[in-house]
Amino acid sequence: MRVALHTRVRADRVADYEAAHREVPAELTAAIRAAGATSWTIWRSGSDLFHVLECADYARLLAELERLPVNVAWQARMAELLDVVHDYSGTGADAGLPVVWELP
Repeated sequence: MRVALHTRVRADRVADYEAAHREVPAELTAAIRAAGATSWTIWRSGSDLFHVLECADYARLLAELERLPVNVAWQARMAELLDVVHDYSGTGADAGLPVVWELP
């Protein structure tokens, strides 16, 4: 499944956010892959961040990462940099931005 997310970095922390993502811990990327993600890309427009990730089951991915110390530390670091951590109302398969149109 593909999941699109929208988050927002604090305008005064953009450089810190980008620097952090140049140094994502290998243990974290391995854990994300082990939890079922096959790709994850983040784009930035100003302070708006748009994520597209592909995974077998987003709810399972979140559940598997939730208590891992490397992810807990990463989420704490991101919480310092982001204005909007998760901009979606659903959970699991319903999480993320709703699809409006897709090229057939």
